[in-house]
Amino acid sequence: MLDRRGRLRPLKLATPEADELLHDLLPEQREASWHLVAPDGRRASGGTAAAPLLRILPAGAAPAALLERAPGPTDRVYGWVVEHRSLLSRLIPEAAKRRADRRIARRS
Repeated sequence: MLDRRGRLRPLKLATPEADELLHDLLPEQREASWHLVAPDGRRASGGTAAAPLLRILPAGAAPAALLERAPGPTDRVYGWVVEHRSLLSRLIPEAAKRRADRRIARRS
């Protein structure tokens, strides 16, 4: 698990807390991407959220710096992943998905 310090707290959409954090977005905008909300309320979404996410994780500063220098390619890669997520999800073992679900449930 990369978030050993427990700094991240994944939330499901359409929960009261997610609705509060994303109050200025339409439901379609909320569902169109993933969103990273900092404690101070700053939000990044989609590919632009990758660098701030990496900065939270141990040893993530260097990769974050690279992504910040290439926002266009980062957004394009994110878009490709979104378009192919069904195919990509087949590559993840079911046991890993169940572990992730349990971790998310524990943090909720």
